[in-house]
Amino acid sequence: MVSYLTRIFGLARLDLAEDVIQDTLCRAMETWSLHGLPDNPSAWLMRVARNRAIDLLRRDDQFRYFAPELVHFLRLQQDLPVETPAFEKEIQDDQLLMMFSCCHPELSIEAQVTLILKTLCGFSVSEIAHALLAGEDSIEKRLGRARKLFRLSGTFVEITNASEIPKRLEAVYQAIYLLFNEGYHGSRSEPTVREDLCFEAIRLALFLSEHPEGEKPKTHALLALLCFHAARLHGRMGDDGGLIQLEMQDRSKWDRDLIGKGFYFLEKASMGNELSEYHLEAGIASLHCAAPAYEKTEWAKILELYDILYRLKPSPIVALNRAVALGKALGPEEGLAELTKIPDPARLKDYPFYPAAQAEFHLLAGRAAEAAKHFEKAMKLARSQSETNFFERKLEACRLLSLKSVPVDD
Repeated sequence: MVSYLTRIFGLARLDLAEDVIQDTLCRAMETWSLHGLPDNPSAWLMRVARNRAIDLLRRDDQFRYFAPELVHFLRLQQDLPVETPAFEKEIQDDQLLMMFSCCHPELSIEAQVTLILKTLCGFSVSEIAHALLAGEDSIEKRLGRARKLFRLSGTFVEITNASEIPKRLEAVYQAIYLLFNEGYHGSRSEPTVREDLCFEAIRLALFLSEHPEGEKPKTHALLALLCFHAARLHGRMGDDGGLIQLEMQDRSKWDRDLIGKGFYFLEKASMGNELSEYHLEAGIASLHCAAPAYEKTEWAKILELYDILYRLKPSPIVALNRAVALGKALGPEEGLAELTKIPDPARLKDYPFYPAAQAEFHLLAGRAAEAAKHFEKAMKLARSQSETNFFERKLEACRLLSLKSVPVDD
C-alpha cells in the first residue's frame, strides 16, 4: 500500500502516505465488522486508500504541484478497475519501483536498506536495529536523514529510467535478505519463525528476477539461498513451537520441491563470472539440504566456502558461522579457539548465539558445567520466548550431564 500511494503522493510525502494507510485500515476494521469482508479485500483497501489520498491532495495548498502526476494517474486508472487481473501486476510494479526509489544515491547503503525495511517491509526501529546490529538511535537518525532528503528533493518518483537500477541493486538485495532473516529467525516476534516474511522475501526476489535489469546471476543466487532455507522451515520448529537444532531435525519434513527450486536457481546463478556472497551462502545451504543425514554433512566443504565468504565479506556473523563450521570439521577445541579470534566481538555482545556456540563446543568436549555457564548467558540475551525455552532445555540437559559425572561415595 505504501508503494501504491507513492504514485499519488510522491516520495516527498512518505509520512502522509503512511497516515492514509492507517486511516484506511481503521476504516476497514469498522466497515468489515458491520458488513463482512468484501469479495476482494486487497482491492477494497487499495481503492479506499487511493480515494482518501486524492481527497487529501485536493485540499492541499500545493495541489497544483501534484496535479499533472495525479491527472495522469487517474487517466491510467479510469478504465482499469482494481479488481481486474492486472491489479496484481500493477502492485508488483509499484513495489519494485518503491524498492529502487528508496535507494537514493545520496544516501548510504545502510540508510537505503533501513528505509526499505521500514517503509516497504514494515519493520519496527527495534527490528531494524537487531537486523543490522546497530543501535536504535542510529536507525532513527538514518530514517530522519532519508525522509528529510525526500522532502527537500520535492520529486514525484525518484527512478526515471532503467539505467539507474543497477546502481541501486545492492541495497535491494540486502533488504530482501534481511527481510527473510527476520522471518527465519526473528529478533523480536512470536513465533520465532514467521513464514509470511520468508515467503514475502522470496516473492520480492522473484519479482526482481523477472525484471530485465534484475535478471542477474546474483539475483538467482539470492533466490537459491532463500529457497534452500525456506525448505527447512517446517523442520526447525517442534509441535510446541520450540526451535529444533539442525542435528535433531526430521529431514522428511523438509520441502523437496523448494530444495529442487533452490538447485534450479543455483544452476542459473552459475552462468557468468560473478561470485557474490549469495553464491557462497547458497552453496553452503545446498550442502546442508543435500546431506541425507546430519552425520553425512560435508563440513570440510562447508568450511572451504566459509573461508572464501569471509575473505569476500568479513563480518562478525560470518566469522561466527565459520568458527562453528571449523569446529564441526576439526573438533570442538579448534572451534572454541576460533571463536576467540573473531574480530570486533563487541558487535556480538547482544547476540545470543555467540555464547551458545561456545556452550555447544564445551558440551561436545565433555565439559557440561562450563557449557551451562554459556547457555545461561545465552538465555539472558534471548530475543524471544522461543529462544528462551530453547536455551532452558539446553541448560537443563547440561545440568543432568553434570550430575551424572559426579562420583557417588559408597
